Amino acid sequence: MNSEISTQISTPLGETILRLSSTPRGARLARRLVAQQLMAWGHPYDGEAGRAAQQVVAELAANAVTHGRVPGRDFELRLLLLAEDTLRVEVSDTRGDRRLRIVTDPAAEGGRGLVIVTVLARVWGVTERAVGKTVWAELELP
Repeated sequence: MNSEISTQISTPLGETILRLSSTPRGARLARRLVAQQLMAWGHPYDGEAGRAAQQVVAELAANAVTHGRVPGRDFELRLLLLAEDTLRVEVSDTRGDRRLRIVTDPAAEGGRGLVIVTVLARVWGVTERAVGKTVWAELELP
């Protein structure tokens, strides 16, 4: 895990920011929205990059609603097309007191979502905010 922002974000080619309810329904909607946005940016819905982006968003959004939830507060999904071949996904929650943990023990219950993010993303990390944190990942788009 990298705790520093890997890319200087100047002017992205595309950007979408959405606030979603911190519920399982909000997490499912986040996954669908990333697929639709990638299509709008010219990347196939069912392509390898689209599936990887959907999986990363699903994992990060599920973590936000399961572990980062504060009652009455939404989570934020931000998608940035940094270049034709790089998508940056950011999921922000309002709970900064819980640290991320990666579970690699196959017998452990839960906690493997960040292993999936590590495999699918070029780089990922966590940025602390005034209230909460942002977990981000950058993916390669073919």
